[in-house]
Amino acid sequence: MSRIYKLVPRWEWTAAKAAGVFLGSPVDVTDGFIHFSTAAQAGETARKYFAGLDDILVVAFEADDLGPGLKWEPSRGGDLFPHLYGPLDPKLALEERAAPLGKDGHIQLGDLA
Repeated sequence: MSRIYKLVPRWEWTAAKAAGVFLGSPVDVTDGFIHFSTAAQAGETARKYFAGLDDILVVAFEADDLGPGLKWEPSRGGDLFPHLYGPLDPKLALEERAAPLGKDGHIQLGDLA
């Protein structure tokens, strides 16, 4: 089993669940795919793109459940990142949890396994 994670503002994820589909955050739409991170990558993603933002969720998925639209592609430092080309069914989420803003201005991801 290979878990991957989507960091997303709560309001976006709430809207996606209500609609039954997540088409991506604005950066995902611009890039043409939905960005995910592995557990090892999520901390840097949080620091780089979500510093100072409140009410962020960490949503976990099983990579194999996302089908052939999930591609592992080089990104930061040549590391392979999971990118989903196509819509995401929110019902595939294994877990969603809050990532509170710490005193240092960075979101706290907790233990991702």
